[in-house]
Amino acid sequence: MCGIVGAFNKRIDRKVLDLIQHRGPDDTGWFEHKNVTLGHVRLSIQDVSEMAHQPFLSKDGNTVMVFNGEIYNHWEIRKGLEEKGVTFKSTSDTETVLEGYLMYGTQIFEMLNGIFALCIYDLITEKAVLVRDRFGVKPLYYSFVNNEFQFSSELKALEFDSNELDYESIANYIKFLWSPGKGTPSKEIKKMLPGEYCTISNNNGVISTESKFISTKTFDGTRYLATEDELVDSLDALLVQAVQRQLLSDVPVGFFLSGGLDSSLLVAIARKLRPEEDIQCFTIDTTTFAKSEGFSNDLDYARIVADHLDVKLEVVSSDVDIAKDFDSMIWHLDEPQADPAPLNVLNISKRAAEMGFKVLIGGAGGDDVFSGYRRHQMLKYEAKISKIPQFILNTAGGFASLLKPSTPNKRRVKKLLGTLRKSKKDRLFTYFDWLDWRTVKSLFKADAKKKLDTLDEYSFFRSKINEIPKEHNSLNQMLHLEMSTFLVDHNFNYTDKMGMAAGVEIRVPFLDNDLVDFSYKIPPELKLKNKVTKYILKKVAERYLPMEVIYRSKAGFGAPVRKWITEDLSELVESRLSRENIEKFNIFDYAQVNALVESNKKGDIDASYSIWAILAIDSWVRQFSKGRIN
Repeated sequence: MCGIVGAFNKRIDRKVLDLIQHRGPDDTGWFEHKNVTLGHVRLSIQDVSEMAHQPFLSKDGNTVMVFNGEIYNHWEIRKGLEEKGVTFKSTSDTETVLEGYLMYGTQIFEMLNGIFALCIYDLITEKAVLVRDRFGVKPLYYSFVNNEFQFSSELKALEFDSNELDYESIANYIKFLWSPGKGTPSKEIKKMLPGEYCTISNNNGVISTESKFISTKTFDGTRYLATEDELVDSLDALLVQAVQRQLLSDVPVGFFLSGGLDSSLLVAIARKLRPEEDIQCFTIDTTTFAKSEGFSNDLDYARIVADHLDVKLEVVSSDVDIAKDFDSMIWHLDEPQADPAPLNVLNISKRAAEMGFKVLIGGAGGDDVFSGYRRHQMLKYEAKISKIPQFILNTAGGFASLLKPSTPNKRRVKKLLGTLRKSKKDRLFTYFDWLDWRTVKSLFKADAKKKLDTLDEYSFFRSKINEIPKEHNSLNQMLHLEMSTFLVDHNFNYTDKMGMAAGVEIRVPFLDNDLVDFSYKIPPELKLKNKVTKYILKKVAERYLPMEVIYRSKAGFGAPVRKWITEDLSELVESRLSRENIEKFNIFDYAQVNALVESNKKGDIDASYSIWAILAIDSWVRQFSKGRIN
């Protein structure tokens, strides 16, 4: 795993690599040709020799590539290339991808089963291609302003001249805690979408771009006609194949083991594949705050699984000095995400690195591919809710304001009641909300609010639903949204950034191409059966794990945000969200932000995550938006 940077028609200094050196502590590389610059920092995973140094030049010296990621099927691709007469100087997947591109062009991207962001530049034609993997596991940012094109694995490595903010994205960080789609807090900087590739041409100094997508495979309304037992067998085989592929490494591989279904099943499959080897797992201890935040403590279950599978378990403390670490977390995230889970990933990754592990395998994506969230269970009631007249739903929704969110269950009921006022079409989107759009808009100053008033709060979600016109099942529609938004813009962003902050690559077998393609056609009733989430995955797990682990209650992977906001971070809230600093921001309306903070203190509303989001935006502006704030 590595970090990449590049620029066309713009001079950048090699010192920019210092900003992403944590992604690749083993080596650095730099390449310049006319008005093109490519840079690379390397974390050596496959072929750790100098033969795999990047930027990687083709044998004839006419093509150069910078690559961040892992290609799990690269030996299969390489075999096909060798049969066509291609020879190789290294055993790295980087060279496989480059030679594959020279042989097949952009068609190679659809052949790749892995996680990647890369740029290939042809010195003769002065054309390049920039691409992000199909599911967006690896991050890739870019800007194209005034005929200057830049890209990087991390936003912090990009230069941007304007301090103009993208208010829609900033509002999204408050509304959803993350921002879906291309937007970032900066108007100038965008995210490449999952599976997107961009061709960059240099015509006499004029840069032009054209974007396309790797694959159109997704939900299409078709279902497998096989029996449940046959589908369980097939899913089992695909999971084994995915884990086998992602064990590919020339350095030690460890595992996240939360004690939940997804990570536990992956470790169990690894144990099946490698029965005689030591397997090192890592878990986080959230004992001190799990109950108050509304999720069960995972540690006991992680120990049960570790004993059952005879694997080593390193227990990592969840203790952090949040007031001290807050700004550092936002700096590594590149975006003002409002979630404490990144700190747990960072703590585990740091400990893994200390113990000599450069690679960790985790269960991210299991919930999003196979249906594991409470919001998926709520869809079971949608058919009944849709038959109720809207005026009755509006009345019921009005009771939400009367309910004090003093316990986890009351918070969930309050949120559910709040969704009833939405139309059936929009209720699917409201499950991602943390704060209603009217309240979000009220937090902004007048000119920003005016811009937000013209926007559709769910525009990106609607575009995603339009991608699957033949899929009418609400659960599958929701899963498409999960994989297109929450998974990529929230989970994968912090998983990648916090792993790489410690120089650790995190792999996600649940996003194996073949496994996801199979999941599209699994009948929805086998993903969510009655109230059992991930039903078919649990049937596979019965072959590997104790029943008490498989059918335990859903747990979280977080931290005591509500306590932090009202206690540990109270001084930070008071100082950074003071009238003086809010006015320096010139983004928010102090009176409205203060009212939100005070209502949260009284327990009238549950706005701790929203306040966290505002603090995160404050931190982002301070660190990234030069000259905007003192």
